[in-house]
Amino acid sequence: MRRVSKLAASVAATVALALSAAACGESSTESEGEKGPAIAFDVGGRDDQSFNESAARGGDKAEEELGVEVFYQTAREGETDADREQRLTEMAAAGYDPVIGVGFLYGTAVERAAEQYPDTTFGIVDSVVEADNVYSMVFAEHEASYLAGVAAALKTQSNVVGFIGGENNPLIQKFEAGFAQGVTDTNPDAEVLVEYLYENSGTGAGFADPAKAKEKADGMIVRDADVIYTAAGASGNGSIEEVAKHEGVWAIGVDSDQYQQEGLAEWQDHILTSAVKAVDVAVYDLIKSVEEGDPLTGVGEYGLAEDGVYLATSGGFIDDIKGEIDTAREAIISGEIEVSQTP
Repeated sequence: MRRVSKLAASVAATVALALSAAACGESSTESEGEKGPAIAFDVGGRDDQSFNESAARGGDKAEEELGVEVFYQTAREGETDADREQRLTEMAAAGYDPVIGVGFLYGTAVERAAEQYPDTTFGIVDSVVEADNVYSMVFAEHEASYLAGVAAALKTQSNVVGFIGGENNPLIQKFEAGFAQGVTDTNPDAEVLVEYLYENSGTGAGFADPAKAKEKADGMIVRDADVIYTAAGASGNGSIEEVAKHEGVWAIGVDSDQYQQEGLAEWQDHILTSAVKAVDVAVYDLIKSVEEGDPLTGVGEYGLAEDGVYLATSGGFIDDIKGEIDTAREAIISGEIEVSQTP
């Protein structure tokens, strides 16, 4: 095995459909035999047009380029750590390798499953698990969010912009912190409205409630916000839909390049840009390493410097401010700008 503290990532994307089914297996520490990779999605599933969809593209690329068959399964809203652990252990018992949990809510489950199945490689997105057979994929969300804040500050006409978070927890606070700093550093006169759909529920409810995000976006627009950045997984689709009803109001997408998502095509002309996390790259990296017999373990850090996070340019809506965004990006990479991870 090889331990990784930081690695370069190259961004790639493919779009395909995959099925979700139930894994079967026994809860012993011996697996049934080698199979391909398994990916356990967070709530919202692979068609959330955002976070899970990005992970799915990594699986799609592995199927296309490596010839593996990826097994997918999705968490239900309200699941406990024990539910998630059972899902992962059943995958490992059935012989899948690697077994990847998508989302910080899988952290405890990955830790426990990895201990039970030391010969299986596990992956965890957005959390760090210290184990010899786990690859933790973490991202500099705050850096990409800073660039989103720069774009918002330069595009707002009302000097009021908004941030909507799915759940008020340390991970989503990174998005808020980077965005707000980017806005205020660029335009000190701009006001940043902040709303969360839920407190830290631990169930993922905030990432599967587009109706509530739609309501929050409407409330911000009433308060003159004309750029709204939503970091809430599938919930963000509701925010984008609401923004699209209003002339002169922009949405900023998250995790995937949401302008390119087929499920959001109806509203793409209102998607200014997206703060992208290359979860697909990290997932593909891990699957490829296992297929090559040299599994990644340790912590893989994906930031601006590695193109592990970036600001999407689809639609051409930020072409006119590319110079300012590029300047901010280089300043973050060089250390001239230090982006806060807490509000």
